Amino acid sequence: MSYQTEYDRSMQDPEGFWRKQAEALEWFRFPQQILKRDADGIGHWFADGEMNTAHMALDHHVQQGRGGQLALIYDSPVSGTKSRYTYAELTDAVARTAGMLGNLGVTKGDRVIIYMPMIPEAVIAMLAVARLGAIHSVVFGGFAPPELALRIDDAKPKVILTASCGIEVKRVIEYKPLIDRAFELARHKPECCVIYQRPQAAAPLTAGRDHDWVSLLAQAEPVGCTPVKGSDPLYILYTSGTTGKPKGVVRENGGHAVALKYSMKAIYNVDAGDVFWASSDVGWVVGHSYIVYGPLLHGCTTVVYEGKPIMTPDAGALWRVCAEYGVKALFTAPTAFRAVKKEDPQALLMRQYDLGKLQTIFSAGERLDPPTEAWLTQISGKPVVDHWWQTETGWAITANLRGVEPMPIKSGSSTMPVPGFNVHILDDSGQPVARGTQGYIALKLPLPPACLNRVWGDDNKFRDGYLGMFHGYYATGDGGYIDEDGYVFVMGRVDDVINVAGHRLSTGEIEEVIATHPAVAECAVIARDDELKGQVPMGLVVLKSGVSVEEAELQQQLVTRVREAIGAITCYKDTVILARLPKTRSGKTLRKTLNRIVNGQEYVVPSTIDDPGVIPEIIETLRSKQFVK
Repeated sequence: MSYQTEYDRSMQDPEGFWRKQAEALEWFRFPQQILKRDADGIGHWFADGEMNTAHMALDHHVQQGRGGQLALIYDSPVSGTKSRYTYAELTDAVARTAGMLGNLGVTKGDRVIIYMPMIPEAVIAMLAVARLGAIHSVVFGGFAPPELALRIDDAKPKVILTASCGIEVKRVIEYKPLIDRAFELARHKPECCVIYQRPQAAAPLTAGRDHDWVSLLAQAEPVGCTPVKGSDPLYILYTSGTTGKPKGVVRENGGHAVALKYSMKAIYNVDAGDVFWASSDVGWVVGHSYIVYGPLLHGCTTVVYEGKPIMTPDAGALWRVCAEYGVKALFTAPTAFRAVKKEDPQALLMRQYDLGKLQTIFSAGERLDPPTEAWLTQISGKPVVDHWWQTETGWAITANLRGVEPMPIKSGSSTMPVPGFNVHILDDSGQPVARGTQGYIALKLPLPPACLNRVWGDDNKFRDGYLGMFHGYYATGDGGYIDEDGYVFVMGRVDDVINVAGHRLSTGEIEEVIATHPAVAECAVIARDDELKGQVPMGLVVLKSGVSVEEAELQQQLVTRVREAIGAITCYKDTVILARLPKTRSGKTLRKTLNRIVNGQEYVVPSTIDDPGVIPEIIETLRSKQFVK
């Protein structure tokens, strides 16, 4: 079947198209109503079907006689540990962990926060929560206590599952002090915390609240799968918003399972039994979709890797894992490839590994810049495929459908819309623009299965935040264009969320932290282009009158504050003191203009600026500090 035929079917008969994809999964009760739309055009897929995602991803394969096949490979160069789970072994581990949670009172609809490093127990925890029909919210282990506390207050979990520590290249990060501080900060108090003790750092248990994971698990019996509706939530995953308060993206069980199962063959061209590796973290959407659920729903072997693309031990780590386990499809962020390129530009470390089974390299999380794509294609000899998606969608909006009809690769493009996604480029008034013209990328409603249709705890936030800009469309927040051949080019964010190594961070959130410094009167955080990470935040601050502080000293203090409040993943390091910030007459700071100046791009000073003379002053200051050429 050609790409165009597949895509046209999804547009002309979406219910028939997705009904057929749903038939590839084992439901307890197959859905009778494939799509239900409300007055706003928001879609609810497979709402009346009965199912359990963990059953589809685990028990089903065991029942089909494939229990002896490898389900999960764990590889941890930072701890020197490796292990493997067959589908039968993983199913048993998940069933017992679900029993452990059940003994703690977790039932259908309850929330469980998972704050863990990249170890098998993190995957097992997610699937165990799903097995009970409960709702998990995974929080990346690198987040600081205030961030964790925000999520505790929003999700209101009954239980927190964590580990005693995470392991970085040169240090061990103890989680217990972070958990304790988050408990202090949060208004909602979870009933208990279960801690998986790792040998690198033992965590003291707080009496009456904390439990030892292994001891508790030893007392548990395996439990079966709780049936849920297709419209029941599987998980909440928080994404940074422009206001600084994270939004809880809700993923429903039915549409999520159907879309991810379809994508494994259609986009990634893998079959049951193939080894698939998404080199990411379960704290991010890529980890949810393509470390845990997608590969297991499809019957693949997934790789859980606790390490870095470089320094664990070197820049050959990606290729070593691919060769050792026979990975067929590798998926990671452009920042990982840029790091490898920086450390091993001639790819000498790649040459010692047999990559004969690796067919395709996939990239997402941020735009794959053409130089990195060209380098990777040359040194690997493999197709390098960029595809574009968001936490909100849960899977690719545009991609090169390698399992349907591989398309020619165009540098800088994430290829064509994926079946189900009706992609449009709109102008400020919501009207379609001509091919080749840049505008706002918007998706015509209804969105396909797996995409969010609500934000946790606030039904209006989804409508206001995503549907209010263009009537009948979901606003992606990205800008770009579609060329004459129908290829989509995503050029970057149009709001104040920046993309640091594939991690979306709110500039408003960082500004809030900087503004708490006693010397700072006001500030603006912008995205500065970075060869390795894509973008990094940069702080432009105005000091309070009469306050004097050395810029280097202030910079170090702000680095510490941002790390403590948000986490090291912000990669915040650059601060410049300005006499004043450029503003409109209504008082809005001209962040977009500042961003373009710092990144050497052409800019136009808006007619609404309060004082045009401020721009030359700022340019001179930035030039003196070598931020502007």
